[in-house]
Amino acid sequence: QVQLVESGGGLVQAGGSLRLSCAASGRTYSTYAMGWFRQAPGKERDFVAAVRWNGGNTFYADSLKDRFTISRDNAKNTVYLQMNSLKPEDTALYYCAAARYLRGSIRDPEAYDIWGQGTQVTVSS
Repeated sequence: QVQLVESGGGLVQAGGSLRLSCAASGRTYSTYAMGWFRQAPGKERDFVAAVRWNGGNTFYADSLKDRFTISRDNAKNTVYLQMNSLKPEDTALYYCAAARYLRGSIRDPEAYDIWGQGTQVTVSS
């Protein structure tokens, strides 16, 4: 069973940067689709970015593609989310997720079946 642990969240001023990490443990497969989602209090869980470890394709929410970058380190079995030019509206709990057999949209949280506990990102103005 694959387990995901997020890290790297914290408090940052508007315009600053953070780099989130998602480390996978247990039996892990490079063919998993990996995604980042975020959820603010009282809001639904929204898609942020995703990457297919089988092919290297990356996907982003349209409003974030110029500021956020998803990447991977296969040797460390870790996925990263580099967040630049952060805004107060980026404040949320950020989740890492994995889908072993993705048949729906890679942007849909319901397509993922393994989730981390989340890491809090707070952007002050």
